[in-house]
Amino acid sequence: MGRHSLPDAGAPGERGDASPRRRRRTIAIAIATLLVLAVATGTGVAVNGGLLSFSESCEDSAVRLSLAASPDIAPAVRDIAEQAFADEVRSDGHCLDVEVVARDSYKVADTLAGGGETPDFQVWLPDSDLWLDRAEGLGTGTPISPSDSVASSPVALAMVPSASKRLGWPKKTYSWAELVGAALQSDRVRLGAADPARSATGLLALTSIGGSSARQGGDSDTRVAETAKVLAERMSDSDAQVLETLARSGTGAEEGNPRRNQAVLISEQAAFTHNAEATGSGGLNLFYPADGTPLLDYPYTLVDEEQLTLAQSRAALRFMTLLNDRSSRAVFARYGFRPAGGAAEDAVVTSAGGRSPQPYATSAAEAPSAKELQEMLGMWTITVQSARLTTVVDASGSMATLVPGRGQSRMDVTKESLIQALSQFTPDDEIGLWEFATTLDGEKDYRRLMPTRRLGDPAQGGSTHREKLSAAFAGLQPVPGGATGLYDTTLASYKEAQSTYVKGKFNSLVILTDGSNQDEDGISRSALIAELKELADPERPVPVIAIAVGPDADREEVAEIARITGGDGYEVSDPAEIQAVILQAIMTAGQGGRAAQE
Repeated sequence: MGRHSLPDAGAPGERGDASPRRRRRTIAIAIATLLVLAVATGTGVAVNGGLLSFSESCEDSAVRLSLAASPDIAPAVRDIAEQAFADEVRSDGHCLDVEVVARDSYKVADTLAGGGETPDFQVWLPDSDLWLDRAEGLGTGTPISPSDSVASSPVALAMVPSASKRLGWPKKTYSWAELVGAALQSDRVRLGAADPARSATGLLALTSIGGSSARQGGDSDTRVAETAKVLAERMSDSDAQVLETLARSGTGAEEGNPRRNQAVLISEQAAFTHNAEATGSGGLNLFYPADGTPLLDYPYTLVDEEQLTLAQSRAALRFMTLLNDRSSRAVFARYGFRPAGGAAEDAVVTSAGGRSPQPYATSAAEAPSAKELQEMLGMWTITVQSARLTTVVDASGSMATLVPGRGQSRMDVTKESLIQALSQFTPDDEIGLWEFATTLDGEKDYRRLMPTRRLGDPAQGGSTHREKLSAAFAGLQPVPGGATGLYDTTLASYKEAQSTYVKGKFNSLVILTDGSNQDEDGISRSALIAELKELADPERPVPVIAIAVGPDADREEVAEIARITGGDGYEVSDPAEIQAVILQAIMTAGQGGRAAQE
């Protein structure tokens, strides 16, 4: 992942912890600059030799590009593109004619990840590089080539004046956890946010809240889940819609309206735009959390670069250098953006609602890792729509194999990861457990150990289903001599999950295996696939999340089976990765199901 944080006090480029992607972008822009210089030199020679003519009109000589930009930055980029065309800015003697279309970053990312039809744009400018990971997906979609950022904007918490003053703005500062906690503890402060599965602002804010809560100690997972529940109740689909939920004036009727929010998680640029259009007391004040504000970073990204013509490729690189020049930075500032490095500009901050001593100029946040983002998205999906999962674990003898470098068996590490993942689920989530190995239960390759029930339901002995399930995970053991009875188990567990389907929940089957099917007496692969095709019901979707554990598992085999049901296959070399993969898979499958309903 690239960095979302504000820079340290040192000069740009002095940080020793720059990510590989950030280094790749730095290299990319250096190459781009050299290319442009080379093109400019070559063009001069060509003109002198009569090979090119700058007297051609732009209409006749233009290189046309389509650029899909995040809706917040699209107007600024469109202004720059239109001015470049009016000024006859050229690449290889051809005018730049860049059409800028506003498209939600999450939609573009999902489209690129899916592959299929060739996109109708050559350049993509999402609001955050976190979308690059989603677009790259499993590596089977449309290839992308990210380069440097062109602008930035920190994520903060905006409040209407009456609410911010109750919390001591601007003099009082808070951490993310303290700020959100203080807002939620007030009976008169309703907090809204955009869906973290669709909004980089929402996801970065929620991840920051999670990290801040963890630093507080105690039961941070519960606190974050509770916060997510509250946010989910007042969730909007997009950043623009979040702003529409705010009280429109300081009148008692507006602020007392239960549909109106007094606080929202948005970017500084969104607050800037809102305040520029607000009248009377409709402006916002910004809190910048003291433990760091993550940045939206707007990475300039070429799409399917190998399919671009030489003229398009050079024109795209030329436009990137243009977006990074001084005049373009001035345009971005007029629209409320900071420079790519994140340096605070007083005029932008003040117009957005920031005031000293809020730490808008010095706060910095370490960018969350891809794993942290996946886990937060998984937790969010579970929170928004309670899950109903049947976990099916391979208990064949090979699960006793030691994991390199750990001194633990595959089964031991798997159990620890499952128990850890269990903590991410709420009492309303339903989870069950099966195990499988050949002839495990008479002629059956599978055995149900725990029914799929609410984790909060009481169980015998005064405990809960969660506690019993955790103990069942801990008690899993490899069956000596047992082989992998994958196909029969998949069919039986899928039939039960579908027959006990609960409407309104995310129903899924999670299968973990470290090998391929070894039951020669059971159903064949082709017969299993045919049965699953027949059983799959879009009205009662039960996507299979199949996780291949270790080098002996066949990911392509389990992926083919899972995709028939609307799920997918995943591969982990270390069972410790299972927790993150389960949450990522739930998020991905949950998003797919939501998209299908829209």
